[in-house]
Amino acid sequence: MIGDLLRRLTAPDPQPLQETDARVALGALLVRVARSDGDYAASEIAQIDQVLMRRYGLDQKAAAHLRAECEALEAEAPDTVRFTRAIKDAVDYENRVGVIEALWAVVMADGVRDDEEDSMMRMTASLLGVTDQDSHRARLRVSAG
Repeated sequence: MIGDLLRRLTAPDPQPLQETDARVALGALLVRVARSDGDYAASEIAQIDQVLMRRYGLDQKAAAHLRAECEALEAEAPDTVRFTRAIKDAVDYENRVGVIEALWAVVMADGVRDDEEDSMMRMTASLLGVTDQDSHRARLRVSAG
C-alpha cells in the first residue's frame, strides 16, 4: 500500500487522492514535522494519535495503526511537497488552517520549539497555501489551548 501511494504522490501529474490516502498524507506530514528537529518524542507521537483520533473518529488502536503507516510513508517519501500537494488538492482553505493547527500542536507537544521546526512550519504553511498570518493565529490558538 505504501509503495502504491508513493507512486501516486510522485506521479508527474498526480490525481487528487482518495480520503484514505489523504489521511495517510496528513499523518505522514504530522510525522515529518515531529521528526524535523531530530527528536521524535513520545509526547509528539501521542499528539499525532490524538489528532488522528479527533479528525477521523478513530479509537486509540486504529490511530496507532494509521500512525505506523504514516511513519513508514514519511520515511520513504523524498520530500514534503508530495504530502502538502495531496492535502491542498483534497482540503479547502479553512480545513487547511486546521491542518496547520494540528501541526503546531505536534510541534509544541514536547514543550520545545526549535529553528528546524519553525522553518518546517513556515515552509509547510506556504506549500499548503496558508498565509503567515493564519499560521501565526493557529499557533496562538494552540498555545492558548
